[in-house]
Amino acid sequence: MTALWPEEVRLTGEGLVLREWIEDDIAFMPGLFDNPAVARFTPLPSPFDEVAAKAHYAKSVARRAEGNGLRLAITADGGEPLGEVVLFLKEDSAELGYAVGPAHRGQDLAARSLRVLTAHALDLGLGPLQLKIDAENAASQAVARRVGYALTDAPPERKVEKGLEITLLTWEYAGC
Repeated sequence: MTALWPEEVRLTGEGLVLREWIEDDIAFMPGLFDNPAVARFTPLPSPFDEVAAKAHYAKSVARRAEGNGLRLAITADGGEPLGEVVLFLKEDSAELGYAVGPAHRGQDLAARSLRVLTAHALDLGLGPLQLKIDAENAASQAVARRVGYALTDAPPERKVEKGLEITLLTWEYAGC
């Protein structure tokens, strides 16, 4: 499944602006993604330095060009990024995800941005909408519940990532 995104994707709602990453954002990425929680619960590289940030930006541009994914910066006003939400098209579903920089946690940014992206995905006719959440990531599971996602009975996905065995649980948007 591939989608043709509009020339510019800029979503607003919940007091946020979700916008595509720009090259100037590379300088902010290590401060957002180089921390233990992101290292533990996301596939992003660790340490997340300038080299990783440049690669992350390039991957974002490539996925968008391929038409199968969007990585959007979470911002309050379209300016400084506070985190990221993602939407990847799979064969039979759309997978969403989120990460918020440690300095910006405690503001409900993950849930607010996930609600905006979920609404956008539904407007595009995508579904089912899924999250893959580490079984040990209680904070992310709480975000999923608040936004209306529910744990499915899909078998857990076990894999080794960054030398650590993880178990991913599938959550699905209840409205799908």
